[in-house]
Amino acid sequence: MILALLQMQVAPLPDATDSTFILFGCILFAACLLIYIFMPVQVESGEEKTRLAYLYERKDVVYENLRDLNFEYKAGKLSDADFQTMRASMEEEATGVLAEIEQLEKARRSLLPKRNADKGARA
Repeated sequence: MILALLQMQVAPLPDATDSTFILFGCILFAACLLIYIFMPVQVESGEEKTRLAYLYERKDVVYENLRDLNFEYKAGKLSDADFQTMRASMEEEATGVLAEIEQLEKARRSLLPKRNADKGARA
């Protein structure tokens, strides 16, 4: 019996290096993850839109909505009353946008000759 016990190979006792490597790997992963999450990112912003550019885009959207509204009315998806109400609302918005565009264009044209005259006087 003693001989049988001696012949059995005893597994070596686990050392702490395996669990240390796993713990180190987890801590390294967590640190990298936190750096990735909280690192500030450089955000590139596009050009700043002027009010005039915004109004031109809004005008295009309103015209497209009017075309869609006419299409849906002709397809029979809208009643006459709904069509007239929505069309009047969109036309009112388009009128306001066009009036503001015209006002801004007029102000811009009036500033351009002054700027050109100032540049000519300096030269």
